[in-house]
Amino acid sequence: KQDFLWRLEATDRIGRAGIDKIGIGALLGLGDWRVDSVMTALHGQLLQQHYWRSRVSISFPRLRQCEGNSHNTQASQSTLPNEKQLLQLICAHRLFNPHVELSLSTRESAAFRDGAMTLGVTSMSAASQTQPGGYTQPSTALNQFDIDDSRPVSMVVSAIQQQGLEPVWKDWMPFTAG
Repeated sequence: KQDFLWRLEATDRIGRAGIDKIGIGALLGLGDWRVDSVMTALHGQLLQQHYWRSRVSISFPRLRQCEGNSHNTQASQSTLPNEKQLLQLICAHRLFNPHVELSLSTRESAAFRDGAMTLGVTSMSAASQTQPGGYTQPSTALNQFDIDDSRPVSMVVSAIQQQGLEPVWKDWMPFTAG
C-alpha cells in the first residue's frame, strides 16, 4: 500500500491483462462523497472505453469504525452519505451508466441491502469475513472493520428470491486459447 502509483495503475494492468472484471470504488467518508462518487463514475466510464472487453464493477464502501482505532472515527455529515443518500448514489450510477455492475457489501444492513436489490444493485456479498484468514480460521479478534449484514448465504439467497430475482453464483466462463 506504500507504493501509491502501483496501486493507482492497478486497474490499467487488470484491463491490459484482459481480466474479466475490473472492480473500483471510493471509500466514502474520507472526503466529499459526492465528488468521490463523480470521479469514480468517470473512472469507470474511462475503463469501459479503454478496456471494453472487461466488465467494470463499482462498490460503495462507507467508512466504519476500524480495529485498533480507539477514538470515534465518525465522519462529518458532508463526507459520509446516510442510507437515503447512498440509495440516491446507487440510482445515479445506474442512470449514468446502465452497463456498470454495482456491488453492495455486508458493511450495509440487511434491511438496506434487501431494499436496494431491485433498485440497481447487481451483486452482493454474503457471509463475508473481514479478518485475515477468516474463512479458514474464523475469529473476530482481528476484524478489519465490522459488517452489518451477518446473515448466512442461505438467508441472503432467500431474500434475493423473495424479491423475484435469481441468485447467480458465477457469471463468467474462462477463456482458453487453442
